[in-house]
Amino acid sequence: MPLKTTSGDHGAASKGRGATANLEGRFERWAREAADDGWSDSAEAAKAPKTQVTEERAKSAMQKNDSPDIPFTWSINPYRGCEHGCIYCYARPTHAYLGLSPGLDFETRLFAKVNAAGLVAEELARPAYRCEGAITIGANTDGYQPIERKYGITRGILEVLAAAHHPVSIITKNALVERDIDILAAMAKEDLVEVTISVTTLDAGIARHMEPRASAPSRRIEAIRNLAAAGIPAAVNVAPVIPFLTDSEMEAILEQAAAAGASAAGYILMRLPWEVKDLFREWLEERFPLKAAHVMSRLNEMREGRDNDPRFGHRMKGSGPFAELLKHRFELACDRAGISTHRHRALDCARFTPPRRGPQLDLF
Repeated sequence: MPLKTTSGDHGAASKGRGATANLEGRFERWAREAADDGWSDSAEAAKAPKTQVTEERAKSAMQKNDSPDIPFTWSINPYRGCEHGCIYCYARPTHAYLGLSPGLDFETRLFAKVNAAGLVAEELARPAYRCEGAITIGANTDGYQPIERKYGITRGILEVLAAAHHPVSIITKNALVERDIDILAAMAKEDLVEVTISVTTLDAGIARHMEPRASAPSRRIEAIRNLAAAGIPAAVNVAPVIPFLTDSEMEAILEQAAAAGASAAGYILMRLPWEVKDLFREWLEERFPLKAAHVMSRLNEMREGRDNDPRFGHRMKGSGPFAELLKHRFELACDRAGISTHRHRALDCARFTPPRRGPQLDLF
């Protein structure tokens, strides 16, 4: 069945965008389908939708994690939605909570938490807060997506964390992280930071369609090299691994990342929760029609017959013989490249100094 879409759907891949549709979120009461009434201008419809950014004043900046699959307690997402447009992004369904589409809306209708740095300072200053591990930036949406060049929210958050000597872990697909090497290098000297660069493929042709506004694969490898040269611990995350499309590149990615200076690595099997499974299937049929059936068949084998397996302990790596084979390949490749399979480092929490509470904060 065709995807049900919201008004404004382009019906086909838009230049510079990942999603091919603007399907409705699962909370919508009404369903709409695009129809050709003979008046549409095909040339106009083919134009890529423009990015719209709404500035918002968030009520909180730090989110607490209770998943046993994720090795951190607190995370910060400076933005809602992500302009990178990665078609496989497991965060896409979060836009449904805003009454927006997990499809094109997720990558074109963004929200910038302009007061995030101040909120982080307030939350770290609370008497009940305890520094028990690194705060992760980029766990849901990328803190270094293109609009960060204008807003600088991620940099502002890093300045707060650096001043408080609080450890931070960064995950990104964008070489823009190099802009903040001055802050990160100083934090690295105190064992307060690690940066993980996600590399899905080394094939620029695949990346151009799959993650259209993230940095090119070669630039991500270069970013690892520049971070490592500055003394900043850098890791690579081969994520997500997509059977029959990118899985054959695992060894090459690990080899190049290690040569660039990555000291650790991880991997994640592609997850397709909620609306993402429909978006990915349509994208796959349009971009790689000859591989589509093979990709989904193998993924289903690794997900116990489903597109997605949400169970803790299974959702990140999959299960079954092919999942085990992928795990062995990863471990062997890391051993050959001389890099650790433990991507997350234990950073120094003992240096943490809470930000000074202002007069208003002292009232609480």
